[in-house]
Amino acid sequence: MTEPSSTDNALELHHLSVAYRVGRRNRAVLRDLSLTIRPGEAYGLVGESGCGKSTVALSVVRYLPRNGVITAGEISLAGQNVMKLDSEALRRMRAEHVSMVYQDPGKALNPSIRIGRQLTEIFELRGITGQGASDQAIAMLNRVRISDPVRVMQRYPHQLSGGMQQRVGIAMALANDPTMLILDEPTTGLDATVEAEVLDLIAKLRQELSASILFISHNLAVVSRMCDRVGVLYAGMLVEEGPTDEVFNNPRHPYTVALLRCLPRGGQRKDQIRLDTIPGFLPAPGAKISGCPFADRCALADSRCHNELPPLHDLGGRLSRCHYHEKAQTLPRTTPGNIAAPVMSIAPEPVLRIEGLNKTYASHGHALRAVNDISFDLMPGQTLGLVGESGSGKTTFARLLLGLVPADTGGAIHLEGKPLAPRLESRSADQVKAMQIVFQNPDSALNRSHSIRHILGRALRTLAGLKGSAQQKRLVELVRSVRLTERHLSVKPRQLSGGLKQRVAIARAFAGDPRIVVCDEPTSALDVSVQAAILNLLADLQTKERVSYIFISHDLAVVRYLSDQIAVLYLGRIMELGPSERVFSGPHHPYTEALLSAVPKLDETEQARVRLDGEIPSAINPPTGCVFHTRCPRKIGAVCEEREPPLIDAEPGHKIRCHIPYEELARLQKKTDQTKEMTV
Repeated sequence: MTEPSSTDNALELHHLSVAYRVGRRNRAVLRDLSLTIRPGEAYGLVGESGCGKSTVALSVVRYLPRNGVITAGEISLAGQNVMKLDSEALRRMRAEHVSMVYQDPGKALNPSIRIGRQLTEIFELRGITGQGASDQAIAMLNRVRISDPVRVMQRYPHQLSGGMQQRVGIAMALANDPTMLILDEPTTGLDATVEAEVLDLIAKLRQELSASILFISHNLAVVSRMCDRVGVLYAGMLVEEGPTDEVFNNPRHPYTVALLRCLPRGGQRKDQIRLDTIPGFLPAPGAKISGCPFADRCALADSRCHNELPPLHDLGGRLSRCHYHEKAQTLPRTTPGNIAAPVMSIAPEPVLRIEGLNKTYASHGHALRAVNDISFDLMPGQTLGLVGESGSGKTTFARLLLGLVPADTGGAIHLEGKPLAPRLESRSADQVKAMQIVFQNPDSALNRSHSIRHILGRALRTLAGLKGSAQQKRLVELVRSVRLTERHLSVKPRQLSGGLKQRVAIARAFAGDPRIVVCDEPTSALDVSVQAAILNLLADLQTKERVSYIFISHDLAVVRYLSDQIAVLYLGRIMELGPSERVFSGPHHPYTEALLSAVPKLDETEQARVRLDGEIPSAINPPTGCVFHTRCPRKIGAVCEEREPPLIDAEPGHKIRCHIPYEELARLQKKTDQTKEMTV
């Protein structure tokens, strides 16, 4: 294998077509795809699930599954034709020039082998053995900003947080100093702060190594921050390509326009506007496409679009596969934007009252306080957003509410004015059906062996006590309320897309007319188009049923859109609690300030980050005083280390747990904002 030339492009795909063989037939997934990534360039690839993004990555390194076959075209990696490499040359290419970081580091790392062994093995393959390999592995862990790398080398993957696992995955990918780095959804499911650290790390290492990057993601804001150019993939075809800021600020294909409209931007809220959605579904793999692949979902399409495949029009440094690219931004909305929000009467009593809730676990002989003295009220028809890093206590709090784990003695939960037993089995049938949950992963929450009719029918029998014709009538109403059709009742969950499965999970939660629904990361793994439809659905059901939500999410833009109140948790404590817009607009707690500054935004210029040092401390041995003082960039002195601040009213309805006076926080954060503007 010849060495790549410095003048070679990092990656070139020439008319690439890929199919998966299913049922003795090749089903096309990529169709005549051509793109180029220049040396040192970061290229983003975006689109809905099923459009072929991951297939592109797997094709580049020839990791396609057994039924995957490249039916046409060429792949050139650093000047070498990947299709013509024998097994030894391909092994050398993977070992020396290209690396891949996968979406789920927990699955990419071997659970039975210590981190150190997995890292040193890479250097041993390069001929570095013994202490030299260990030294190189420690140096790589330092490079990805992992503290105490010697100790981390001795751990197994399950003993690391998700962010640390991802950094280990990046360290392994960079161990061979690659010239091409492929990142397949590397930040999905990470906290805002961890995501920001991982992205900063990738950007820094890209400069150090002069590496090229293929960045695959459905998070458009992350792509806008990381990539020089972006390609929009649909049904295995490139439908738009160009400089990232131009494509996202002036899209020239209806599909790109539709994707961008699905995102909650500029502080949009559920009581102001519904997010736009994309009607219909992607063409199935192997579907015959005679015209524009997006025509069936495009309100601008005419007979020409349905019958004639558009070429990639060169618009001067950018491309668009649309016959009417100059009219792309006139695409009509699928979902009406303006809504007439009903005037709700103010309820005299909260639907949920939490008073002094605590939860302590025993961990290796030590007490671990996962939830610490939480108190708040939730009014009918309101949404409380719960935000904070992993380990802050959000999911534990949700389990306490649902009675899945009992709270410590001394606290109280009141549902509609009546005390709620700490254990689920001690609650009445009415109390059980009044509080339901929608989980993050509908695959785990829905029984794969039962039909949708059986799943929802069982919920109606158990929660609502319905049988016979009454059950059938309510079943049809329930399915229609989540915008499914009666034909979906006969299928099983595995036959549905992720978005449709999540609708089924929501329908099941509403089967007993609940008063409160806990939503635990219900949209984190969904495309932006499906996410928009689910958020609209939740908002519409809340308006119609006056149900209250407790909404847990890492996506702060989604939380802002759906929430009326926001609680910011850190080590099981509420650090800030108040109306959504007050929490987002500030002044806010220094921890909230750091969370908000870490979020990539499509509609704002790059902003300065408030960086947090180190990992979230262990709840077994929390810091004295303010538990945030070990990471707080605004720490004022010994008082922060010695005395825990109370949660006090900074202004009516807005509580902050901080020693810094509210007026001083306002002055400091205003000064920071002015500095950001001067820097930008």
